[in-house]
Amino acid sequence: MGNRKQKPPPPKIIDVDQKQFDELLAHAEAGQALSKEECQLLRVAFGSLSYLQNLLSQKSISIARLRKLLFGASTETTKAVLGEEVHGTSPPAGAEAGEEAGRSSDAQEAAPKPPPPGHGRNGADAYWGAERIPVPHESLHPGDDCPECQKGTLYQLPRPATLIRIVGQAPVPAKVYELQRLRCSLCGKVFTAQVPQDVGADKYDITVASMIGLLKYGTGMPFNRLAGLQGSLGIPLPASTQWKLVADAAPGLRAAHEELIRQGAQSDLVYNDDTTNRILDRMGKRLDKAEAKNGSAAQSEKEDNEKDPERRGIFTSGIVCSCAGHLIALFFTGWKHAGENLRDVLVQRASQLGPPIQMCDALSRNLPGELKTILANCLAHARRKFADVVEYFDKEVGYVLKALAVIYKNDADARKQDLSPETRLQWHQAKSAPVMKELHAWLTRQIEDRLVEPNSGLGQAITFMLKHWAELTLFLRQAGAPLDNNICERALKKVILHRKNAMFYLTDNGARVGDMYMSLIYTCQLCGANPFDYLTELQRHAPEVAANPASWMPWNYRETLAVAAVATSPAATGTTSTPWTTVS
Repeated sequence: MGNRKQKPPPPKIIDVDQKQFDELLAHAEAGQALSKEECQLLRVAFGSLSYLQNLLSQKSISIARLRKLLFGASTETTKAVLGEEVHGTSPPAGAEAGEEAGRSSDAQEAAPKPPPPGHGRNGADAYWGAERIPVPHESLHPGDDCPECQKGTLYQLPRPATLIRIVGQAPVPAKVYELQRLRCSLCGKVFTAQVPQDVGADKYDITVASMIGLLKYGTGMPFNRLAGLQGSLGIPLPASTQWKLVADAAPGLRAAHEELIRQGAQSDLVYNDDTTNRILDRMGKRLDKAEAKNGSAAQSEKEDNEKDPERRGIFTSGIVCSCAGHLIALFFTGWKHAGENLRDVLVQRASQLGPPIQMCDALSRNLPGELKTILANCLAHARRKFADVVEYFDKEVGYVLKALAVIYKNDADARKQDLSPETRLQWHQAKSAPVMKELHAWLTRQIEDRLVEPNSGLGQAITFMLKHWAELTLFLRQAGAPLDNNICERALKKVILHRKNAMFYLTDNGARVGDMYMSLIYTCQLCGANPFDYLTELQRHAPEVAANPASWMPWNYRETLAVAAVATSPAATGTTSTPWTTVS
């Protein structure tokens, strides 16, 4: 049974006010003998505390997780959870809880790790988004005689000296062009200077919508907050204007977004999950008022609410697709769960393709209904159920976490070696399968031999892992199957960041626009593309994007721009520039 604490009996319920506790504390601090009543109060208080701790360990795991976030370890690494270094590459074979589960093999101790690299300043190459300004020498040129020795010839070095200058400015800067005006003193005719040729006719350049979209849906800055910042810097940008700019730019982005969904449907691996969100028009009195006003028309707007017409929960689903070496992030906000949104994506899948691998947690709402997938469940979710009860079952949890640490180390080694999916599968079958087999036997023994209470926190974690064992160990049978759903969890942090700052979407259209921007921006970040530049070029070449969206994906739009620049160059079109001449 290890060192599990026995469940105490429910405490006796008595009525106590704060004054009684203050008097008890004062008597104890003064060293006075406590009365019989005070001793009984102290006994009940400690009993209540013990009972509450046991309930937290077995029932209210989410509260324990919240407590850990507020006061405990900031990570769930094995070292942070167990409070010790994990040596070796495998757990003790056949170890029982309380005996060898907490030990590490001296023969397999890992070599000491080198100290982490220092965090020095970034070099000039790190500032790839900065403007590059060539500065020629003020008096010398390549080919000149050396002014020092008077014998050698100067030549240009391939790498210039660099000076980095960083200046602050408003997120959306502005320029005021003051056009000179002249008036005739006799006829009153006014002559105004011409607007410079490089200045557009519109007040707002298309880059403004790109920057606002990136700030709002990429970094979580609400419209009102940006409006306040811009106003304090003397460049007013009202929240209503910001929304109009991003909404007006959305049609130019839609073709690329739809192509992302189409290509994501062809993926061989998809991750999905969801998180709660808010759309005010679908909540509370707003929805009731709309239904009362429109009757059946309001009901017809619930086209995505197929199973339960009374469903009121609102979610944002995150779907990350691995397609042809590229990662595609898709977000969908509404009444549908992650599985229903995944189904809507996969209906665009080519019929000749087989079912993709789907990685998600074990909730049934993550499944795409009648569409078939090769299901894998998240090993990190199963691991977390053990980590949450480590305070009460430290040695048993230590055994499980150390076993899973071996699996993750093997997977990390496979990534370092850049193994193909098939070779990675063989790698795990050779190195991870024996560990998982031993872990499965240990978990089964805890239940069958009644070594753990099934309704305890540890018992529930073991039961969950055994119930979903086939899906949790798909990486041992299917090439390309991942260990966990962490990549989708990271994608949903974009949604959570927006929800924490902006609080809600106002309308369905606002949610659709937000999902589109968020999908394009995060896909750019996953592919190493510049999201600001990408959004700008999509708007600038909207007709070309609509005609051939596959050539305007985050990973290939720069190549498309380069080809277009060559095709329109003077050499390609056969035109030559004629220098200006002065005619006398």
